[in-house]
Amino acid sequence: MLQISLDGAAEFSARLDALPDQLRAALTGKVQALAQALYAQVVGVNLSGSVLNARSGALRDSIQIDVQGEDARVDAKIFSDGDVPYAAILEFGGKTAAHEILPDKARALAFLANGKQAFARRIQHPGSTFAARSYLGGALDDASGEIAAALRELVADTAEQLKEPR
Repeated sequence: MLQISLDGAAEFSARLDALPDQLRAALTGKVQALAQALYAQVVGVNLSGSVLNARSGALRDSIQIDVQGEDARVDAKIFSDGDVPYAAILEFGGKTAAHEILPDKARALAFLANGKQAFARRIQHPGSTFAARSYLGGALDDASGEIAAALRELVADTAEQLKEPR
């Protein structure tokens, strides 16, 4: 009868059993760090003059980050919270419909036309076309190679730790 005995078999088995938990924890931390970097790009660069100039800061303030890990999955979302109605048309482009503009706090609208002050009780706006100015997707496109490399490196490092005796 042939018997094989491995020194450290119990420790190796324990490390193998712990790998999914260890990898999940490391992956969650890495995704959190990568999402924070992407958030900083969107808010601190893209919405601060690089892609769009901030007027009120409402769009920049509406950007949220959410990272959640569940079972074998880690999700990261960076999104506008929905309080800014023009967030989508700036990200994806689009066209607004023709509409009437009426004063809401006065009896007339006041504006400059040909360099002179003008007044009107109503204005018929013809609608507008907006080109996409992707402040979210553009940041993700720019960082996608770095994100993929960081995640590959994390998985490789975690697998390498499994090989190393402790």
